[in-house]
Amino acid sequence: MRVSKWTRRDFIAAGLAACHGGWAAAAGTPVILVVGDSLSAEYGLKRGTGWVALLEQRLAQEKVAAKVVNASISGDTTSGGRSRLPSLLQQHKPTHVILELGANDALRGLPLKGTEDNLSWMTEAAQKAGARVLLVGMQVPPNYGTDYTNRFSGLFAKVAKERKAAVVPFFLAGVADVPDPTAMFQSDRIHPRAEAHPRMLDNVWPELKKLLK
Repeated sequence: MRVSKWTRRDFIAAGLAACHGGWAAAAGTPVILVVGDSLSAEYGLKRGTGWVALLEQRLAQEKVAAKVVNASISGDTTSGGRSRLPSLLQQHKPTHVILELGANDALRGLPLKGTEDNLSWMTEAAQKAGARVLLVGMQVPPNYGTDYTNRFSGLFAKVAKERKAAVVPFFLAGVADVPDPTAMFQSDRIHPRAEAHPRMLDNVWPELKKLLK
């Protein structure tokens, strides 16, 4: 059998073709970037039991070949997320971005206008980068005052409407609004126990599934 000789140009062409094929395959795989705080960073939990890890399992069960990047940091605010997002978008090039930020803004009593502006800016930046955005809504206890409580819980839907993004009304529905919510939280009464995270995923999944279609 006669084997032809390959020139240097042949090797280069073959290498480029292989790389192009790899890029094409990667380009068809959804990349879900989660930018959140301790609720998404598995604070106080065993690794792999938080809702983001459970999301990876759900995607596999649903036969959705998507990559999940968890860029969540405990204690992060919308301002912190805003400063981090540009490099995250450049590095990971996500097709979908889940913004789970805002709770720490409220806990610190930060102005709601700043929280709204940061969420709006992040949503727009992600959309301009080609990603579909899902805002994860939160609520604060009534001791913050009725006006603050209502305005805070409403700003997620407001930003989503203005930016034509998707929104989860309340991330901790079925966790923090049950008759005895203390049973679902760690001793600090702020961070949910591992048992609560499947429900948290159930709150996010319906909206994310729509975006993945």
